[in-house]
Amino acid sequence: MKSYLPSIASAAAVIVGAAAALAQWPSYHTPGPRTPDGKIDMTAPAPKTADGHTDFSGVWAAGGGGGGGAGRGRGAAKGKGPAPGTENAKGPAAAPAPAAASDSPPLATFFNIGQNIPGGAPMTPWAQKVYNDRKTENSKDNPDAHCLPLGYMQLHLHPQPRKIIQTPSLMVILYEAQAGVRQIFLDGRPLPKNDPQPWWYGYSIGHWDGDALVVESTGFRDDVWLDVNGTPLTNTGKITERFRRPNFGTLQIDITIEDPKAFTKPFTVRVNQRLMPDTELIEFICNENEKSDAHLVGK
Repeated sequence: MKSYLPSIASAAAVIVGAAAALAQWPSYHTPGPRTPDGKIDMTAPAPKTADGHTDFSGVWAAGGGGGGGAGRGRGAAKGKGPAPGTENAKGPAAAPAPAAASDSPPLATFFNIGQNIPGGAPMTPWAQKVYNDRKTENSKDNPDAHCLPLGYMQLHLHPQPRKIIQTPSLMVILYEAQAGVRQIFLDGRPLPKNDPQPWWYGYSIGHWDGDALVVESTGFRDDVWLDVNGTPLTNTGKITERFRRPNFGTLQIDITIEDPKAFTKPFTVRVNQRLMPDTELIEFICNENEKSDAHLVGK
């Protein structure tokens, strides 16, 4: 009888939900516009930094505003509404995103980023075999299952939240999942051309295009998993993200992935995230008392 690895998303939601119920940060009101009943006004205009750029700072949960995530935030049960910590003291924090245009990119999903692309992600025969092999093995080698850093497409869609810290020269994203840390340099430096050491998250630089922040990333390891099922990215890959904040409570990221080894052509998907006001990230130490690794089963 075939055994199946429990879904990484479900396991993460259960584990972190239990932790959140026992030890959540004290509530502290997020600065920002409030409605008359005291809730954050999620539909207010996006905030600006002192130099006039969009301010992406905040704690963000995957999904919201049309979907695209793995779940509804830390500890959420599918179909049960906002999770603890994703609502403020006076009501839910869900942000209605502006209606998507008819030519908007398809939404990525946590398990399969190409799920909403007609025909799926345009994988080369080599990449399709890698994907099929990983999926057949029940994704048991996914880095998330072994307390290793995740490809940040998985982190963008992970049910555990992430926090953006923004300065004029640097944007840092702290991912609760696997305690990941990513730097995006905004100081005008170019992408490295000197065959740099490959990184789990690659090397990211950003520039402004009006209200959008355009981030280019290269220098990845050769064994990246873009989703739970195992869509691959190699060290020849490049990812371009276009960050937008259509309103106070919504973060929208259009992501173009190109990799001549893994894909026959570039393709673009969208990730929506929603603001989690009045809360903070919690500590996540994956290897502490970890006993699951030895029981992961493939085919």
